[in-house]
This record gives sequence, C-alpha cells and structure tokens, in this order.
Amino acid sequence: MITISGLSARVAGRLLIDNASLFLPAGTKAGLVGRNGTGKSTLFRVITGELAPEAGSISIPRNARIGQVAQEAPGTDEPLIDIVLAADRERAALIAEAETASDPHRIAEIQTRLADIGAHSAEARAASILAGLGFDHEAQKRPAKSFSGGWRMRVALAAVLFSEPDLLLLDEPTNYLDLEGTLWLEDYVRRYPHSVIVISHDRDLLNTAVNAIVHLDQQKLTFYRGSYDQFERQKAEADELQMKARAKNEAARKHLQSFVDRFRAKASKARQAQSRIKALERMGTVAAVVESEVQPITFPEPEKQPASPIVAIEGGVVGYVPGRPVLRQINLRIDNDDRIALLGSNGNGKSTFAKFIAGRLEAEAGNVKRAPGLKIGFFAQHQLDDLIPEQSAVEHVRRLMPDAPEARVRARVAQMGLATEKMATAAKDLSGGEKARLLMGLAAFDAPNLLILDEPTNHLDIDSRRALIEALNDYEGAVILISHDRHLIEATVDRLWLVADGTVKTFEGDIEDYRGLIVQSGKGKDEKDKAANGEAASKAGQRKASADRRAQLAPLRKKINEIESLTAKLHKQIQLLDAELADPALYERDPAKAAEKAKLRAAAAGRLAGAEEEWLTLSAEYEEAMAG
Repeated sequence: MITISGLSARVAGRLLIDNASLFLPAGTKAGLVGRNGTGKSTLFRVITGELAPEAGSISIPRNARIGQVAQEAPGTDEPLIDIVLAADRERAALIAEAETASDPHRIAEIQTRLADIGAHSAEARAASILAGLGFDHEAQKRPAKSFSGGWRMRVALAAVLFSEPDLLLLDEPTNYLDLEGTLWLEDYVRRYPHSVIVISHDRDLLNTAVNAIVHLDQQKLTFYRGSYDQFERQKAEADELQMKARAKNEAARKHLQSFVDRFRAKASKARQAQSRIKALERMGTVAAVVESEVQPITFPEPEKQPASPIVAIEGGVVGYVPGRPVLRQINLRIDNDDRIALLGSNGNGKSTFAKFIAGRLEAEAGNVKRAPGLKIGFFAQHQLDDLIPEQSAVEHVRRLMPDAPEARVRARVAQMGLATEKMATAAKDLSGGEKARLLMGLAAFDAPNLLILDEPTNHLDIDSRRALIEALNDYEGAVILISHDRHLIEATVDRLWLVADGTVKTFEGDIEDYRGLIVQSGKGKDEKDKAANGEAASKAGQRKASADRRAQLAPLRKKINEIESLTAKLHKQIQLLDAELADPALYERDPAKAAEKAKLRAAAAGRLAGAEEEWLTLSAEYEEAMAG
C-alpha cells in the first residue's frame, strides 16, 4: 500500500527524516511512535503532499484516497449530520446530479453507483459514528457553530471516518476525546477495513487497535509487527544485540588498528599492515544505541495526612447558575488513601465535580465537610494559559520561594521533570509537555493531601506518561483523576466513580466492564442508564462468550502463534548472522563460509518478509472474527 524510499524531509532548516525507507502492506493498521518533535506530523504532511520531501519518494497506489482530520473544525450553520454526510464527496455529487439528470441511462448509472457505495444507508452510518463520538440524536441536528472547538473537532473526526478513505491518517485523535470516545475509537479503528496510520501516545490504543508499530527515531523509520507492548520487547532485544555487536566490532577494530600502528613503518610487515588497513575500511562500525532518558516527575509528600474521610458530601448540589444545578444528590466520601477515576462523557459534569471537590465551586445545597488543614492541588489543561509567557520555570517557582537560594529553587524545578537546559526557557517557548510538567509541579507545590488531575496527559508522550504513573504511585496522598488514557487509569486508581444523569455514583465494575458498555451500546440511552446505576455487564457472561469464540478460532490462533514463533526465530537468526558477518576475520579466514552465511542471511530475510505478510493477513482475520 505504501512504499517509502530514501525519504528525507526538512522543516525550518532542521532535518527531521533522513534517508528513511518503509513498506506498509495494504490493510496495515500502524501506530507511528517517537518522542515529541521527532517529525511524526511532518511525515504525515509529506504523505499528503502538503510538504515536498528534500529527497526520496513515497509511492501510494493510483486513485487511493487519503483522509485525515481537517485542521480547522467546522463552525457553520449546517447541522452536524449534514457536515458528516457531505464528507463523502462522491455520494454528495451523485445525489446532486440525480436531482437534475434527464438521460435515463445516466439516471440508471447514478442509482446503480449509489447502491454500490451504500448511499441509502449512509445517514444511519453517519449517525452511528456521531453517536459513538458523543453526539445524541438531538445534538446531530444542531448547527456546528453551537458547539465548542473541542466538540467541533469531533465532528471533523466523524467526517473523515465516514468518508472511509483507503489510507486513514490520524494525528493524536484522542486529544479531544473523553474516555468514552477513546474506547469507541479504539474499537472502530480495530475494525476499519482499510489501512490506518495513527500518531498516538495512548498505550491502550496502540495495544488494541493496531497490528504494527512504525518507530521514528534518529531520523529513521523502523517497522515492528504487533502491538506497542510487543514493539517495546522487540526493540529492547534488538538494542541488546546491537550493543553486543558494537562491543565485538570495536574490539576487532582495536586489534587490527594495534597491528597497523605497530608494523606500518616496518618494511617486512608493510604488506600485512596494508591488508589490515583495507580490512578496517571494509569492516565499518556498528552504531551505538542512543538512549534519551525521560525526566522523572516527583510530587512532594504531604507533611501530615488528615484522618479519613478527608471530604464527606451528603445531598450535595452544585452548579454555575443558582437554581440550575449541574450535579445533585451527591452522597460520597473521600478517604486519605483513595485513588479515584471519574468516568462519564464530556459535558456530564466531571470537571464541575472536580472544581467542587477542590473548593472552587460552592455547594448550593447539602452538607460538605473537609478535614481541617486539608490541602488540595488542582491541575486542569485550560490552566496552561495561566502560565506567564515571558517567565521561565525558575521564575515561576521563585515567586513561591522568594527567600530560598537559587540552588533550592532549581532543585524544586528539577522535581517537576524539567531538564536543566529548559529551566531558564520562557514558558511560551516550552513544549506542551514541558508546560504540563511545570503546571503539575506548581499545582502540587504545597505538598497537597489530595491531588486532582483533569486530563494531565494531552501533551505528554508515552515515556512521560510512564513517569507520571510512577509519580502517582509513589505519591502518598489521595488522587482524583480525569483522563481518556485507560492505561493511566488502570495503572494508578482503585475506585471508579461515574458522573452521569446529573449525579455522581460509584461504578461497580472495572474499566473493561465500562469499555464493554460503551462499545456495545454506542452510548445508547438504555446502556447509559444502566451504567449510571452501576449495573456493570456480567463478567461471567462476557467471559463465556469470549471463551466460546476463542475455542472456535483456536486453529487460526495456533497458526498465528506458529508464525510468531517462526518470525522470532528468524529475527534471532538474522541478528546472529549479522554479528558474524560483521567480523572481518571471517572473510580472511574462510571466504567461502562468509559467502554461505551471506546467502543464509538473504534467505532468512526473505522468509521473514513472507511470514510477516502472512501474520498481518491472519491477524486481521482473527481480530475481525473476535470482534464479530
């Protein structure tokens, strides 16, 4: 489907991609990963033709349609459903022509083509996509301009999904989705019938929705089959072998160089010295494994933890306009060791509840008791705008530590996870992830007993999200978390509260139960009512259905496992052969054996390519059958 050959791309004078090559078979669903700033979005711009490459080429089948989310969200008077339907340009053009066509033959052709592309079921399909992204039947009829920017971006996403391009490009699609929309999107991408490349730092999306990972690192593209977890294991194994090969290569080069240095000037050894100089030139070097360490995040420990409950609410009612409550009948308590995640669609009141707990909104009715001396730290994405643009991280912290020496101020900034070279950088010049780290550090500056984080991961890459997980798990206080990152939730919390239907209740189930409700119901009203009452789907029934399906697909799963074992063996065989072929002594000692090993290496590479192609086909078949 996509062949990238010798691609180089430069933005603002900076070389981001250098002589990179890649082949993605048709039907591949690939996650494009790499540290922030490595050039992932630049690669998308080259694929779509928005940016011309400096060198190399990208080959995509003729007439293949490429789709990506529009950069500007629609803000017109058109209803949402009409905007999504208009994204299928062929359907829209045919319907418009059908209204004016008079030639019977042309009318027949139009109607046949409309039937072929499923035009008559298009409205139902568009409505289903919008519902999955959080728009109920009434919302779908409203004009786009009546929604905020974040919700309009969902409409833009719905439009590109509805158009069903041959190659779907998604750049951080979960950044403007809630957990419910993210869970729905995971399932949609997994079932998508064509090729997908998705840039994402959402580990669960990369583990459930894709069957390959493309790693952009050190200006090169490397293909790994499987999920993100499998990619991490494969990369760690490859890095270990590369380090061993480099050590062996350096030892061999050192030995040859020593001989050359000792005998180059001696006439009797001149020929041998020249021979070894040529061997050094042929040998080349093995690249070092470059590890860029992510800065850790540290939350200061509370000096004294109040007795539980630290917050107790009875009959709580809260809102922004008197007499028009957003949430009512809240009867909950928070203990000093609670780890709570808030579930519920955007707009249901999660952020309102977080502000209420933080004391930023007063109760209209009911009783709210907070423990004496309770300190609460609050982080929300919109607060990024509260940073003073011209001030550095050090200056932000110094305002809170006016009498502290410079060393202590910088040590405190370091705890926030900002590198030394970034401490003096103006806030406006920091990356989104660096701003988020600074703001989280400021929110937790006074060592709070309760830390409330509202979507903390939007600007964090996977490694930084891992650092956040470690920081939260090390933190001794209570935590309330709002996040669309399922991996973050599962790794850090032990209680789930559902914000729905104007109240907040305990959810009796886990994230997988909640995911089942969201995916199966498409956010239908009946299922949302069940969720609001804490009626999680029966685990036993789900497990039995999954077990039955797995039993039926056991032969296919066995074949996939066999291919995985074969590819693992072939990878190791190729890596061992590469290590042997990197030894120049082999060519001098036994040229025939070196040639034989080169042939073995080529044969193994051919078998590996075939096995990976078969694995992609069978895995897609298996995933589709499991989903059905």
